[in-house]
Amino acid sequence: YYIMLNKPRGYVTTMSDELGRKCVAELVEDVGAAVYPVGRLDRDSEGLLLLTNDGEFANAVMHPRKHVPKTYRVTVRSNINDAQIEKLENGVDIDGDGRETLPANVRIIEKSAGRSVFEITIFEGRNRQIRKMCDAVGLEVLRLKRTEIAGVKMGMLKQGDWRHLNEREMQRLTSISKNKEIAK
Repeated sequence: YYIMLNKPRGYVTTMSDELGRKCVAELVEDVGAAVYPVGRLDRDSEGLLLLTNDGEFANAVMHPRKHVPKTYRVTVRSNINDAQIEKLENGVDIDGDGRETLPANVRIIEKSAGRSVFEITIFEGRNRQIRKMCDAVGLEVLRLKRTEIAGVKMGMLKQGDWRHLNEREMQRLTSISKNKEIAK
């Protein structure tokens, strides 16, 4: 089974939670098989989450050496400036260990008084990476939504709904998982 879920905010990306929080498992109970998340989205984030019962596929897609591109729509408080964009694109130290994030692609969608919306594509998946990158350049994240993984787009899938991946999407993800590294 290979599915995509439009994860709403407020759900943890686990199949069970000892703290009694809402889990993505509740949203995919009717899939027909036990599926597990491929990667994570934090509780305050939303959007595209892949789930599968194929462990080899999940490991191949998640492996850091694959540099699988993931695109997010980010809404921040304040207007993003050119210096902040440049830092996000070139890499920032998010863990205080001197190791910068890989270069990213940023595309401004909208700027208005006290608010900016942009797309960012990253090629790694460190813990809370987008939020930490924004924090490192002085941007407060108001909303974070993953919209695409490796060319597979969520499209118009409603929040909380899931669907099976189609043949084209599976071919795209399978070809990436077989590559040693994906081009950045």
